[in-house]
Amino acid sequence: MKRVVSISLGSSKRNHQVNAEFLGKEFVIERIGTDGDLNKAIALIKELDGKVDAFGMGGIDLYLVAGERRYVIRDAVRLARAAKKTPIVDGSGLKNTLERRVIRYLSSSGRVPLARKKVLLVSGVDRWGMAEGFAQAGCQLTIGDIVFALGLPVPLRTLGQLKLAASIVAPILVQLPFKLLYPTGKKQEENEDKPRFARYYHENDIIAGDFHFIKKHLPKELTGKVIITNTVTPADVEEFRQRGVKTLVTTTPELNGRSFGTNVMEGVLVSLASKPWRELTQQDYEELLDQLNFVPRIQDLAV
Repeated sequence: MKRVVSISLGSSKRNHQVNAEFLGKEFVIERIGTDGDLNKAIALIKELDGKVDAFGMGGIDLYLVAGERRYVIRDAVRLARAAKKTPIVDGSGLKNTLERRVIRYLSSSGRVPLARKKVLLVSGVDRWGMAEGFAQAGCQLTIGDIVFALGLPVPLRTLGQLKLAASIVAPILVQLPFKLLYPTGKKQEENEDKPRFARYYHENDIIAGDFHFIKKHLPKELTGKVIITNTVTPADVEEFRQRGVKTLVTTTPELNGRSFGTNVMEGVLVSLASKPWRELTQQDYEELLDQLNFVPRIQDLAV
């Protein structure tokens, strides 16, 4: 029995544990939220180090990515260094492979038409693979990194603009406490009463990217919209339904009623890999995904 544990800076209210089977191997998959307490997360990793098969870093990325450039987040390094024996991953390996594949699948299958659709991607440096996928599918992009991370009404429209903005701002942002950039702990349960950036949701056909960035500014009415995200619970799905969302796509598979984050599923992949996790390449991830045959969960919420 393999055990994969996501230690998350997110709310403990979203904790979950399931048993699952992948490629004939039994797994216990667990998510433990620390309500934004970085020191508690580090302590948990140290306590479980060497006792589990893989850690996921939840609610935080190790890198911001824009093209070929990666910017290391200081607080995430503290978490990663707490694991001395057990592999620890942040989900970036899957964001660059699985999520890119999901966009190709939606486009080629026709399940969710993408060509010429207007897409709000709430953060591109968090999901560069998804950003490239949308661009290649012929979507009209609104990239919300400056809007949602910095609170400034400055949408980006191209991957080139995102690269330029990241080269200027990211070296500074990655040195800041992560809680200033992204909702952690109880802030993940909050919605703005009068969302400042509702117009970006209304102007686009598809809302995509990190669930908590999407939720923080979620308008009351989203009739006919498509949401592409992950880490949703049954309560999140019902909230989308009540707001009029037409279709929900989650990039990671459903396990006992909810989808886990990419960090968790990447932990599963490194546990299944035949080589040391630090040696895994993008091709290795692609081959494992082929074997697992992951397909996105697509739900029609309008029925």
